[in-house]
Amino acid sequence: MPTDPQRNAQPAPFSPGALPTKGEQTRQAILTSAIERFGRDGFRATSVADIARDASVGGTVTYTYFPSKEALFLAAIDEDANAVILEGGGPVADSTLEDWRNSLVFTLRDAVDRHPLARRVLGGLEPDVIDRVLDIPALNELRKATIDRLRSEQLVGTVRSDIDATEIGNGVIAIVLSLLMSVVQLGPAVAGRYADDVAAVFVAAIETPPENTTRS
Repeated sequence: MPTDPQRNAQPAPFSPGALPTKGEQTRQAILTSAIERFGRDGFRATSVADIARDASVGGTVTYTYFPSKEALFLAAIDEDANAVILEGGGPVADSTLEDWRNSLVFTLRDAVDRHPLARRVLGGLEPDVIDRVLDIPALNELRKATIDRLRSEQLVGTVRSDIDATEIGNGVIAIVLSLLMSVVQLGPAVAGRYADDVAAVFVAAIETPPENTTRS
């Protein structure tokens, strides 16, 4: 599949409170239909004509906004994966949640269940574009938020001071994504067998150990 030269390009923002233009509404309708169609039927089994029909636009209108089927597919993946991260990344920002790393897996899993296209990609059904998910802006923001969370916990002593927050934060997200892919591909029952073991790894690698007690 060709690489989209504008893979990280974002739609032009409009002023807060302003209504979207007709063109923006049309583009979003096409993108929404593409996410639904590609998520249900996959890239190969979906045609641009199918998507245009679902979006109630003419067959050639789609090409005004997306130059090819491939470009539309990549834009749909970006949009859906971005939504998953925004919906599921809440535990990192919740300062009252102590077990945020493990909670992150479950909130992302629940978010993926509501987004069939992201689920399809994470499930390995579109192997040519799995790297797309790893490079979306929202995931980079989640990595940054995780690093910031680790640094703040280092300051209060709940996370080890001798670790590099950037390296560990990137590692946490990599592990969480791997777990998420395992849950999607193997099912929660199979992947759940190792949940406690993964939690133990996080504790051993990140958290400040309790003070040693002196035996009498």
